Amino acid sequence: MTVLAVLFAVLGAASNAVGTAFQRKAASTVPHGGGLGLLRALVRRPAWTIGIAGVVGAAVFQALALINGPLALVQPLFILELPFALLIAVPLMHRPLSAQAWWAVGAILAGLALVLLATAPSGVHQQAPMTRWTPVLLLCLGTMAAAVLLARPGRSPLFRAAALGAAAAVGNALTAALMKSATGRLADDGLPAFLTTWQTYGFAVTGVCALLLLENALQAGPLVASQPALTVGDATVSLLIGVTLFDEHIRTGWWLVPETAGVLVLLWGVLRLTRVVPALGDVVH
Repeated sequence: MTVLAVLFAVLGAASNAVGTAFQRKAASTVPHGGGLGLLRALVRRPAWTIGIAGVVGAAVFQALALINGPLALVQPLFILELPFALLIAVPLMHRPLSAQAWWAVGAILAGLALVLLATAPSGVHQQAPMTRWTPVLLLCLGTMAAAVLLARPGRSPLFRAAALGAAAAVGNALTAALMKSATGRLADDGLPAFLTTWQTYGFAVTGVCALLLLENALQAGPLVASQPALTVGDATVSLLIGVTLFDEHIRTGWWLVPETAGVLVLLWGVLRLTRVVPALGDVVH
């Protein structure tokens, strides 16, 4: 089951990377503008169709991964979307990749591998009682609201981007938790149960909110502030939700040493990548 979860999560990250890269490619070939005219122009671009297929495929793969493995394992693996998107976009957008960027990609991969090997997430539960959902919902939604308030206009662009990126990360983690529960209902009890459980509509709403927060984070300030908050925040909050909500297990004790080291290496890679690839925001979002 864990092998399937890893496989589907990696495929989901790659599929989402394909989706974002090809959508950006299609958008770069149409005149600037918005509304239905832009949509009609995009629909006629094969690259846009491939991009949409990639995004849909990513959602399916994520659902399959969450059915087969713990949240604390699946969500961190979606960090791979960042290097995947870059590697896909380089030949697609005809952009060279420097040696420093390759080192950053290597650091992301090494840091993520170290974190997952050290934590060794495990767990089989897909449902949780409302007594556990209530504090998780209150804490996550409260944190998102507080971050939005802190990111009010007038603050520095760096702070606003980091705060909104963190809010988007919490939203992504909560969306994944709700999706895990909803798809678990689908797998166990069929479509009627999926359509009547509140988690199905919960992950739809929180997913839209997380997307809006991400777009605002990208507009508020530099990618070097929002991307680390989003990347590390999503993985960290997902891990905490998995442990507290679904009784997932991670290793502690002296394992905290390599876990911390892995997080630091991963964070360095993300920070370095956002610095050495100035157009990264156009590639991965």
